[in-house]
Amino acid sequence: MQAADFRIVEAKGGAVLALSGDWTATALGRAPRRLARALQGRKLSAVDLSDLAGVDTVGLLAVLRASDEPLPAKGWSARPEAKRLFDYVRGLEPEKGPPPPRLDPITRSLVRIGQGVFDFAQEMTGSMIFIGRLVMALGAALSRPRTIRWPAWFSLTERAGMDAIPIVAVTNFFIGAVIAFLGADLLTDFGASVFTVDLIAISVLREFAVVITAVLLAGRSASAFAAELGSMKMTQEVDAMQVMGVDPFQALVIPRLMSLLLMLPLLTFVAMVAGLAGGVLVAWAKLDLSPAFFLQRVTAYVPIQHFWVGVSKAPVFAVVIAAIGCRQGFAVRGDVLSLGRRVTAAVVHAIFAIIVIDAIFAMIYLEAGV
Repeated sequence: MQAADFRIVEAKGGAVLALSGDWTATALGRAPRRLARALQGRKLSAVDLSDLAGVDTVGLLAVLRASDEPLPAKGWSARPEAKRLFDYVRGLEPEKGPPPPRLDPITRSLVRIGQGVFDFAQEMTGSMIFIGRLVMALGAALSRPRTIRWPAWFSLTERAGMDAIPIVAVTNFFIGAVIAFLGADLLTDFGASVFTVDLIAISVLREFAVVITAVLLAGRSASAFAAELGSMKMTQEVDAMQVMGVDPFQALVIPRLMSLLLMLPLLTFVAMVAGLAGGVLVAWAKLDLSPAFFLQRVTAYVPIQHFWVGVSKAPVFAVVIAAIGCRQGFAVRGDVLSLGRRVTAAVVHAIFAIIVIDAIFAMIYLEAGV
């Protein structure tokens, strides 16, 4: 294989381009750049192919693009195969036209708004379809418990629940400590430092424990579910399961839903204990309230209904987190960019849904007087 080369010979009728060596994809090297510089401002009268060893469409395309002027037809007949390739490549080369007109700002804004509305409607339609299939699969699983994949359920329960205990406990411990610091600073000025105990207990049991735990699982489990199912979609494992007669919802979604449905209430209880422990530590160090006094006041003055209010939110949050994570995973297309977007969307949508649902719970319990 010879490297692509050329020379330009001046003649009476104009310059002649003489190609030599192999003008192929593997032998071009820097020849096209040198040819473009050499032909700048020149008009060719003929092309000499007598020393040309080999040529392909890539080499001819490089020659065609190196010249600002159309290449002459004289000289190509010496190599009929090169002439046929040249005619083919020249037919494929698109004609240069003016760039498309740029839309004005108002039109671009309207286009973006319309695209956003369309995407939102498409996302809502897909979510409703997913919820319908999920309800049907859940009903089938409850009517036939033997169809539930128990090994997958236990494995996901460990990964989504047990492995999250350290981060949940540590985060809620510091949340309880922060609430205790704020309560101590504010209530001591009014001579009501003892009510710091009530503030810590009610806020941790009723709101912070379950919400912080759900947010942590939204970032941890919803993203994991979306990434796992999205990877299976990309590698066509979900399609293979359908071909083999396996329902993907029964095999993939139901175990994840059941694992979070079991573990989120338990993790919420762990979060409550950790939050109260953080509050006890700060109240003991800053207000000199002993742990025994703290627990005695909690049991005497904090109604048990606050505990049940917090626990009652956990199953709803679990269903929302699992459903959003699996929904975004099944929406992944065949590229990595789609996977990254859907994993991000799973976390954002899950956290947003948790905040909204918690506000709805707060309004319902406020109206009910709980």
